[in-house]
Amino acid sequence: MTTTGVRQEFLQTSSATQQALADAAAGVSLRSVTKKYGSFTAVENLTLDIPAGNYCCLLGPSGCGKTTALRTIAGHEEVTSGDILIGDRRVNDIPAAKRNTSMMFQSYALFPHKSIWENVEFGLKMRKLPEQERRTRVGEMLEMVGLSHVAERKPNMLSGGQQQRIALARALATRPQVLMLDEPLSALDENLRVKMRTELRRIQKQFGMTFIQVTHHVEEAFSLSDMVVVMTHGRIDQVATPSELFNTPASQFVAKFMGDNNIFTGKVVNSVADTSLDLIQLGVEGIGTLFCRGYAAPVGSIAACSIRPDLMQIEPYLPTVPIQSSLTANQITARIVAVEMTGFVTRVSLMAEATGQEILYKARTTDWDANALTEGQLVVLSWSKDNCVFLAA
Repeated sequence: MTTTGVRQEFLQTSSATQQALADAAAGVSLRSVTKKYGSFTAVENLTLDIPAGNYCCLLGPSGCGKTTALRTIAGHEEVTSGDILIGDRRVNDIPAAKRNTSMMFQSYALFPHKSIWENVEFGLKMRKLPEQERRTRVGEMLEMVGLSHVAERKPNMLSGGQQQRIALARALATRPQVLMLDEPLSALDENLRVKMRTELRRIQKQFGMTFIQVTHHVEEAFSLSDMVVVMTHGRIDQVATPSELFNTPASQFVAKFMGDNNIFTGKVVNSVADTSLDLIQLGVEGIGTLFCRGYAAPVGSIAACSIRPDLMQIEPYLPTVPIQSSLTANQITARIVAVEMTGFVTRVSLMAEATGQEILYKARTTDWDANALTEGQLVVLSWSKDNCVFLAA
């Protein structure tokens, strides 16, 4: 079939296909799902609702259980206990091939001996769709990913990015209720990874499908997701939007995994109701009292607070000026250890003068260059209580 013919047919049917894909989208629910391998528990008591049409990323370090969770949804692993629902259908006992889901693997798993057209058509043939419908769907999918002109080539004739788009076209051709993606961008170089992130998100939004993706890249999860599920040690630590996760991590693990957050550990001194969140005083040894926002914790309990490095202010330390300022609630004296210009942003490593704790400060490079601070200099870091997040133990 010629490229022109595919294009004309695509224009005539793409609206119907878009509606069909959107209608097929289903939500996914996990109910107390546990998966064990002998005595080892890979995932434990996972309860999660992913609404239809959402882009959800399972995020966490290697070994946290995110891939196992994905494979149980896909049907490639049987759950030890609990229930998995796709839409309103319990799928625990339904084989992977009959769950009406598609999986896009990290390796793409394209057949090297088949043409691009045949690769995309493969799943439709397995489902015994009529030839005319197969031809229409394959043409639409190749046009959608911008690769109808390579339909007759073999996978080894394409770049990594093109192969990834073919794998996506093949996965979508069956019109699955849920598309699952297992680290689909990890084999790409940085520039191509960013480009394909944009492409994945565009296609997901265009067709209103349910995507569930495994990743260990925080930036990738932030750029793609409607919701992020942070996992550790086989459990869910936090479920949130990217913005909520970035601004209000719920635990010390999440704050550390997001990267660059400055975390101070101490003991709860006081907690009082103040606006929508409590104002909590945390006594930090060697530093004094830090004020943060969160939900009440027992006085005397061990906890922590977190402040992003871009939300701190920095100024030279002047012995003749009192340390406490009326403009901010939290202050600490530190010494500049290293300055790293990374482009638009400059990263400044410091060491707390009283405790030796490492602290990170970030600023726009133009702003940093204007303040004339240097390595070895003693400075005062300050930040608002409203930007300081309470982290329970």
